Amino acid sequence: MVTHTFAVCAYKDSPYLEACIRSLKRQSIPTPVILCTSTPSPYLERIAEKYGLPYFVREGESDIQEDWNFACEKADSRLVTIAHQDDCYHKDYARTVQRVWQRYKDTSVFTTDCVIMKNGRVQKPGMFLLIKKILRIPLRLRGLACHTGVKRAALVWGNPLICPSCTYNKEQLGTPLFASSYKFALDWDTMWTLAGRPGRFICEEKPLIAYRIHEEATTKAFTRNHRRSSEEFSMYRKIWPRAVAKCLMVFYRKAYGAYQ
Repeated sequence: MVTHTFAVCAYKDSPYLEACIRSLKRQSIPTPVILCTSTPSPYLERIAEKYGLPYFVREGESDIQEDWNFACEKADSRLVTIAHQDDCYHKDYARTVQRVWQRYKDTSVFTTDCVIMKNGRVQKPGMFLLIKKILRIPLRLRGLACHTGVKRAALVWGNPLICPSCTYNKEQLGTPLFASSYKFALDWDTMWTLAGRPGRFICEEKPLIAYRIHEEATTKAFTRNHRRSSEEFSMYRKIWPRAVAKCLMVFYRKAYGAYQ
């Protein structure tokens, strides 16, 4: 088996953290779980003790990119899934990771489909998830998904990769994994960069995570303060001429309705 760790990034005292951890502890293949934070608290200490998790605290101001890199570095394994505290993972997520790397040993990034949770309930698949599924079509060509052009073909119209569903090959990609000037679009920017490096992107079109949307979610906050639209337009400008980027943003903004 390839070594694999779930590194949970905890921010403050999330009421959803325990549900996330329970989903990771219930994996059909036992997989190490660690808890990482830049906002230590007695609550997080109790959670780590309750579930027997190694607990790591990053010094300094909270920052999404630095927190993710810290979690990645603390995972003592070749593969790492940076688990988001609000989300839950299907019991066969870790088993699928093992199957993918057994078949495609050059895989650098693994990702999956998801379901969306609102108010504690799984939502019916809507246009938001359908569009992402369509954009990921190039990654279903697994025999060709080692080529930069194929990997980036999935990213030119937007970012269809659900960040918490991703597992990274640290040995192949190196660290720090994230090195972006963005705060919201850092995952899209990072994937664009990683697509240019050797390695295969593999997508499992099964919803192996439940992505939770709620009032305190970071994505919702960035949507409200318009940082999301600003950074996504900047990403489009990296890929397309300005006029094309403006047109694409008109359609891409329609996805924001998923966070209302």
